[in-house]
Amino acid sequence: MTVSLLLGPVLRHVGPTTATVWVETDGPCDVRIRVDGGPVSAARTFSVHGHHYAVCEIDDLAPGSVLPYEIFLGEDRVWPEPDSPMPPSVLRTLSPQAPTRLLYGSCHTPTGDTPEGLVRYGPDMLRATARRLAREGLASTDGAAEDNLVLLLIGDQVYADEIQEPMRAFLEQARHGDAEDDAPEDEVVRYDEYAELYRQAWSDPQVRWLLSTVPTLMVFDDHDIRDDWNTSAAWRRSMDEHPWWRTRVTSGIGAYWVYQHVGNLSPEARAEDPLWEAVLDHRERGTDAGDALDAFARRAHGEPSSYRWSHRHDIGDVRVLVADTRCGRALGEGDPSDGSRSILGPEGHDWLDRNLTGGPEHLVVASTVPILLPPSVHHLEAWNEAVCGGAWGSAARGPAEKLRQALDLEHWGAFQYSFHRLADAVIDVARGERGPAPATVLLLGGDVHFSYLARARARTGGTSSRVTQLVSSALCNQLPPTFRRAAALSTSWPFQVAGKIMTRLAGVRRSPLSWRLAERPYFGNTIGEVAFDGREAEARWYHCPQGGDDALPEVRRRVRV
Repeated sequence: MTVSLLLGPVLRHVGPTTATVWVETDGPCDVRIRVDGGPVSAARTFSVHGHHYAVCEIDDLAPGSVLPYEIFLGEDRVWPEPDSPMPPSVLRTLSPQAPTRLLYGSCHTPTGDTPEGLVRYGPDMLRATARRLAREGLASTDGAAEDNLVLLLIGDQVYADEIQEPMRAFLEQARHGDAEDDAPEDEVVRYDEYAELYRQAWSDPQVRWLLSTVPTLMVFDDHDIRDDWNTSAAWRRSMDEHPWWRTRVTSGIGAYWVYQHVGNLSPEARAEDPLWEAVLDHRERGTDAGDALDAFARRAHGEPSSYRWSHRHDIGDVRVLVADTRCGRALGEGDPSDGSRSILGPEGHDWLDRNLTGGPEHLVVASTVPILLPPSVHHLEAWNEAVCGGAWGSAARGPAEKLRQALDLEHWGAFQYSFHRLADAVIDVARGERGPAPATVLLLGGDVHFSYLARARARTGGTSSRVTQLVSSALCNQLPPTFRRAAALSTSWPFQVAGKIMTRLAGVRRSPLSWRLAERPYFGNTIGEVAFDGREAEARWYHCPQGGDDALPEVRRRVRV
């Protein structure tokens, strides 16, 4: 029986001489990658709950290479697909001397840019970016790469709780006749369902080409598991009451490791990962690794300190720290200032502290939820956390918790211990107290479904580095008009003044950073781009005002950061 390529190839972690390619097939097989003018890499698939995957590591490549590649399953060539309108897929290795370009964004709902999809969700910026990069000759192999180009997908790569009609039809068919099925009919619960959710999200031909050609790093946010995942201890207790939740969170975390996280790791880091070692052991024995993955996922959920999801990447003169702000949260219910409640958890903070140092020309912290929200929203979240912690007495805690969950008050502002710890570290770095100060400290975020730039400064004393929050959201999930008006109103100055008063009345510490939005937020779909060259950095936001299947994105705004 002939084995087919079900999903991928996805170009993941790359170094100066290495590249990692991830694929999913519809059966067990040997996967071979043949690089034009270079080596052949081979890997045997491993299985998880009856699904088959391979992680192929290609080494001995030249720095700054742009190399076309082909994929074979057994003896059959399956990629590139015949008659594809897109250019050949290429491996792009890093060059320490080349300038760096980071693309970033979050919140992607696959619509294929159908007319109805454009009306509700807006143009798909991943598809539009694929068209732009193909037009720019990204896959051209005439010499070395001009820059180190990397794509950061920082949250909500899939929506397990807000599914589209094709996924709804799949669930109805898959669960048909199961009278004892207690799962929500419009949410993904089981691993098989997650596998289909990823297939639908990444199968669009243009998105598939983009992921096959641009090195991509990923981290999850709430909708990869469920809306408001790990908002608070009260939220977790309420979810534990659902009989299907244990299966859901186990499947979601396990699928995230397979589809997203394992590709973030360098070959050396992957070799040290205990779950990867267990998966390889099952592969050697010819057995399915599903039980091992489930056990791992249950522990990661129950003991957040048991695994680190955050990852670091040095790309030319740019250090990128991708922080997990979801699975590793500590959700204590005591004094918000004692560290028992934090957005990273103790191990996550220690990891970030170790890596927040001077030395590189630019330091980037990618957090799915923005670190610097519009000030009025930040104040509201800080006030709410204090009241939930008892600042206004025990009687106010219950209503405050209800407000927290109703308004999604669970960003960095709602974790003041974490916010102050990170803000102090950023100031230290920007002052050169942790090594030579970088030119910029950039905070990348998504999640909020609008885009903006906020410039920050230390309240006392100056800094050598420029500190800036950049937010680009959504890739394809624009806010409906009613929510846009509410979000715009929340950023206005009367709300900012009211927020300051509320935080003072609740005894919230003053932030060591001050910041403001450079202009009104933009509510259309965008993909952000930051171009680094020497000690200079320029931020751009691309949008696609025309929409449609062949429209090219335009630069909406560019600014030096």
